[in-house]
Amino acid sequence: MSAAFPVRQLDTRMVAKVWGRETLPAPFAAPPGTRIGEIWFEPPPELPEVLVKYLFTSEKLSVQVHPSDAEARAGEAGKEECWLVLEAEPGARLAIGFTREVSTEEIAAAARDGTIEALLAWHAARPGDLFYLPAGTVHAIGPGLALVEVQQASDTTFRLYDYGRPRALHLDRALAVARGAPYPAQHRRSIADGQVLVDGPHFRLDRVEGVPDAATHAAYQGPLLALPLSGALAARDGSLRAAAGTCLVADGLASLDFAAAGVTLLTRAA
Repeated sequence: MSAAFPVRQLDTRMVAKVWGRETLPAPFAAPPGTRIGEIWFEPPPELPEVLVKYLFTSEKLSVQVHPSDAEARAGEAGKEECWLVLEAEPGARLAIGFTREVSTEEIAAAARDGTIEALLAWHAARPGDLFYLPAGTVHAIGPGLALVEVQQASDTTFRLYDYGRPRALHLDRALAVARGAPYPAQHRRSIADGQVLVDGPHFRLDRVEGVPDAATHAAYQGPLLALPLSGALAARDGSLRAAAGTCLVADGLASLDFAAAGVTLLTRAA
């Protein structure tokens, strides 16, 4: 058994994106004149498999897909992920899967001539919506959204279409892993549906309001990440207090104090 480690706050990394925002929702602030699209919480050595980030969009993101671990090449890692919608402007949408079964040839032709957007299924996004995306799911994020993304700690991304932006596409590799199918309804839910949001092959994600119950403590006995969305979390020894916009790493829930917590996301490796 590994030695226990103290609760600490993860370092963050702001990532500028052409589709990001110059004005971010509180408590974040973008450097003047910079469009921030992502804020990463650097994965700690105790839990290197899981990456948590915030995403902020003012334009459409590229149409892309990720491989599974089995499909990734040497030196790469597969990527499964989920999105929790925090804020959504009227009409905000997420493209996930296709409107019907499509062949690899159809996807390739639509990616080349720009009509792939019309093949994709665009889902209305509302605060509290949760979308789980297995590897192989073709997707794109629309403008007007603030999301929390939890994913395998991997940057293996294959772009099919990028609206003419001067970035590389990866059509051959994307087509080799893309699933030409509609998005399964069971992968979409609301945080109001229950506590366990994702219990997948690579990570688990829970929404907890207030103090976690005994079952949650039992499920989170090893290294975990805790992301307060409201209220405040603290280290049980009093050494640290953290509010929304931060992410803590802890060695089990017993080392955290939820007395002042509101809504918290908990995640760990599967």
